[in-house]
Amino acid sequence: MSVKLEDSQCQAVSLKASSIAIKLADMKAIQNLIIANDKILIESYADQEISNRLENFLRDDQKNLGIIDTVILQYGIKAEPNPTVQKEITAVEMMMKNADLTLLEKVAKQELLKHTQTILGLLVYKAAQVVGGYVLVAIAPLNAVNFENHVHQEQLKGMMESLSILELTGKTTDQGLWARMQDTIATFSSLASGLINHNDYDIGICDLIRLDRSKVHFLFGQILVMDDPQQLEEYFGDIYQDLCAHLETQEQVVYPVLSNYYNNIQKLYNEQAEIKQILEQIKSMNCFEDMKAFKAAVERLMSAVSAHVEGEEKDIFPRLENSCGEEQQKQMATEFKTAKSRIQEQRLAVFL
Repeated sequence: MSVKLEDSQCQAVSLKASSIAIKLADMKAIQNLIIANDKILIESYADQEISNRLENFLRDDQKNLGIIDTVILQYGIKAEPNPTVQKEITAVEMMMKNADLTLLEKVAKQELLKHTQTILGLLVYKAAQVVGGYVLVAIAPLNAVNFENHVHQEQLKGMMESLSILELTGKTTDQGLWARMQDTIATFSSLASGLINHNDYDIGICDLIRLDRSKVHFLFGQILVMDDPQQLEEYFGDIYQDLCAHLETQEQVVYPVLSNYYNNIQKLYNEQAEIKQILEQIKSMNCFEDMKAFKAAVERLMSAVSAHVEGEEKDIFPRLENSCGEEQQKQMATEFKTAKSRIQEQRLAVFL
């Protein structure tokens, strides 16, 4: 890779990406805390109807943790949570385990966490809108998390109302409370039901690979219309890091399984070897010296990637979907995310 390309990538990591990456890390840490609190509240509630509602919260929150993990993976930059956030999390953990605190106080804390998580998600999404480009593509799934956190927050307020009346009067509220909660859900669902229904991120391997391509496809489109050599090298640097990790992950996770159902598996390794070779050729080029040759090489890379993708859609994905059960496909998706995350960390450690 040319020196300029390395420099531009370092600048991208330190200036453009780090603040959003930290916020995403904060969201993941808070989401893990929310899940732990769900379990504590479920054990504490005697009311079966509310307990069942909390069980639904737990399932939603576990799914949303998966979405946040996917967003971090797609974003491609990892960070540690803000130390202040980590201290607050530790304090809440101790509070939730305190037997002297009332159930109302614990539910109130959970509602506040949901509010914090909603605000964080919205801030990250707004920042992505300002930055634009592949960042917005990577962050987009957070919309589903933001929606459900807002719905949960409204229902937790209803639980607080019920608990407050119980503590003050010794009497439970009528079912009108839950009717109002259902009205709240219906109101939000009318605005964003399609987002939830059509974006189930407990997905199989084929859909995850499609999602994984989105960032690179966007960057290719930007390079075609861009004439700033510094930005061209920066964007290619992003393509290089993300595409290398994607290809390596496929070879580690997908191809060993696929080899049981596909006789010409070597063809796929050969196609990926060609893509890797072109990536290394472009990496050694200097866009400042010959932008025309640089962009022509990127176009060759695009053609090789497009041909590979076409083969996946027409032949490989149908074989996986027909030969592997739904649970196996979801397990492969989980393994893919874990492996790619590990590969990204290894590559970034070597790069920096």
